[in-house]
This record gives sequence, structure tokens and C-alpha cells, in this order.
Amino acid sequence: MTELDGKVALITGAARNIGRAIALELAAGGAAVMGVALSDETGLGEMVAAVEAEGGRAAWQLADVTNPDSVRAAIEATLERFGRIDILVNNAAIRGEVAFGEMTLAQWHQVLGVTLDGPFLCSQAALDALTASSAGAIINIGGLTAYTGAKQRAHVVTAKAGLDGLTKALAQELAERGITVNLVSPGLIDTVRGGHSAAQPDHHKHRTTLVGRRGRPQEVAAMVRYLAGPNGRYLTGQTMHVNGGAYLP
Repeated sequence: MTELDGKVALITGAARNIGRAIALELAAGGAAVMGVALSDETGLGEMVAAVEAEGGRAAWQLADVTNPDSVRAAIEATLERFGRIDILVNNAAIRGEVAFGEMTLAQWHQVLGVTLDGPFLCSQAALDALTASSAGAIINIGGLTAYTGAKQRAHVVTAKAGLDGLTKALAQELAERGITVNLVSPGLIDTVRGGHSAAQPDHHKHRTTLVGRRGRPQEVAAMVRYLAGPNGRYLTGQTMHVNGGAYLP
């Protein structure tokens, strides 16, 4: 028996990197997982195969988190497959670097749409299911630059900072439904960007950590698992910084 036995988690952006690590970690904790991504069927299939290879339960669904109908379809698919939703992890995000003076309104809206509209739509669509759970949890995945800023990332910084505000607002409003809402903010994490792990964003090149290394996606996933589990029920409205001391709040 593990602490998440009987629970069901829906994770957006689950095809690779931190989202995939979260799916594997929650499955290791005993949860059934539904992985969602916009178009990466291969990545989602690999995630499901990895979970099932360890004896876990998983499924995947393509969904556009900025589209209300697509989000509702993902929620319905999860309920049809697993019967409930106890944990929602809003991880889907897009990034990019562009000088503020050259940033288009379309680029601005695209980043804010995935990073903020996505959690709004997913949390709202899953609200009844999370309320029906005895331990509903929403866990948003933020980012270091929301607190430090970064050049050429006005859209990303603004979106991630807004996610911090949404977390606090929902923690206040959903407490009466028995739902906890927290945010995990990763720092300098080794992930695959642009097709290879060496494609790190420019702002990473100028930051260091106190522990002398970059983090692993699994270390972010471990925090998500804690917040989703029974030992995390006294935490809500909090931001958990997983950054090796790159930023000290």
C-alpha cells in the first residue's frame, strides 16, 4: 500500500520533462494517472508505458487547455476511464524568449493563454470531481522567473506571476470544498528543450544554485507527490520553491 492508492490524478503537459516525471511519481505513489498534452501522442504513450511497466495504471488524452470544450472532454475521459479525479496538476506551459519591443500581442496571448487560461479552465471543469473527493488537491507548476524576472520573457514572467495569484485566490475560495491549492515553483531544472537538453534558456546561463548543481525533474515531482498526499493536507495557498537555493524568498 502507498499513500495515493485509490486516487486519480490528471496532469497537463505530461508528455515530457517535469510533467512526465510528475505522472511517474504519482503513479509510484499508487495513483492512477491521466496524462494530457496538446499533440505529443508519442510522449504520452511512452509515459503510459513507463507507468504500466511498474505495475501502475495510466491513460492519455490529447487536449488543448485553452479550449473549454477540449478541457471538458479531457475531464470526461478521465472520469469515464477511472471514475474520479482527486488530484489536478496544472503543468502545461509554453515559453520562449523575445525582446519586449518586438513581442507581438499574439505571442503575449499565447503564453498567457496556456499558462493562465489553462489552469482556470482545468480547475473549473474538474471542480465537481475534486469536491467529491475526500482529499481534492490542485497543484500548479510555476517558475523561478516569476519572482526574479528575466530579460526577453515578459510574457512568461507575467503568466507565472499570475499563476501565483490564482493559487492564493483558489486556496481561499475552495477551502470550504475540502480542496487544497498550492504552487510548486521549479528553479534551474535539467530538461529537454527544443529537442535537446543543451537548449537551456538564456537566463539559466547567468544563475547559480547554492547546492552547486541543477535540479532533476524527479525532485520537482517529489514535491508534487507530497502536496497531493495525506501529509500535505495542512498546506494550502503556499508556494514551494524547488530551486537549490537559486532564489531565497
